[in-house]
Amino acid sequence: MRAGACALEGGQVSRMINTLYIHCADTPNGRTLFSGTPGSPGYTTPAMEIDKWHKARGFKRLPNWRSRQNPHLAAIGYHFVIHTSGEVETGRHLDEVGAQVKDHNAASIGICLVGRDKFTTEQWVTLDNLVEHLRELYPLATVKGHYQTDAAKTCPNFDVPGWMDSGMPDSNHILT
Repeated sequence: MRAGACALEGGQVSRMINTLYIHCADTPNGRTLFSGTPGSPGYTTPAMEIDKWHKARGFKRLPNWRSRQNPHLAAIGYHFVIHTSGEVETGRHLDEVGAQVKDHNAASIGICLVGRDKFTTEQWVTLDNLVEHLRELYPLATVKGHYQTDAAKTCPNFDVPGWMDSGMPDSNHILT
């Protein structure tokens, strides 16, 4: 198996991944992005809400990927969305090229934290566990914040290399 690739069901080898990008939804801290009541018309999850935003920006998912994972999400650019509760919601399939960092999507995976610059303890724990799991699948992948590739961005509004080095978020970025 190639370095930086991982095996999928049936023995297929996935696309090469060299970077895991951390993003934020740039929404008010602590706002969940859920709306409506589960099972009722109009109910949306955070990934569904982000999907609407991405659709409005012209993002699209190809039908073959939608048929494989999350057919209800037509445009989401991220592979994972971490709710304020710490729950992880999937977006794109890991082998599906994302739409999250211009000119860097082909070999990356996108993770989005709901919030702007302060995240719940549950989100930090989930982010740490998810990154650890993805680095086991893609051992050569580096972890970066969106801002490290696009100088016009501040997303996810915390020092990603510092977090990676210390294993702890800066206390200014923990929602209490």
